[in-house]
Amino acid sequence: MAGRSTSRRRKHRLKSEINVVPYIDVMLVLLIIFMATAPLLNLGVDVDLPQSSAQSIQVDVEPAIVSIDAEGALSLTIDGTRSATTRDEVVQRVQAFVAAHPKAPVYVAGDGKASYQTVYDVLSLLQTQAHVPRAGLMSMPSGAPAK
Repeated sequence: MAGRSTSRRRKHRLKSEINVVPYIDVMLVLLIIFMATAPLLNLGVDVDLPQSSAQSIQVDVEPAIVSIDAEGALSLTIDGTRSATTRDEVVQRVQAFVAAHPKAPVYVAGDGKASYQTVYDVLSLLQTQAHVPRAGLMSMPSGAPAK
């Protein structure tokens, strides 16, 4: 009888194994999800850009900045000095600036609430009457605090 009780004890021992099948199922589901969503994450477009040996533009002179506020009033900043001006004064002063510094750019900084027509008119004014070869628009980088 002693032999029978020991064999029964051996049969009813606790198993100390880990069942990994559920973990494998979860891993396979995650793998399928990542494989299905990976092609959707490609947001870029392949573009073949032309090759160039051009260097970045280095300007020794600060650019002139024509500012337009929300009401359409103009102000001009040259060499760090800002002054309110009329359209005729902007043309005269920017024309003199471009004559003295032909490679210096002129930027238009339009308020976000300013009329698009006003900003367009100032750009057109700079190019046609003040003969500015390089006029551009200024913007604030995204995430930058507003002043």
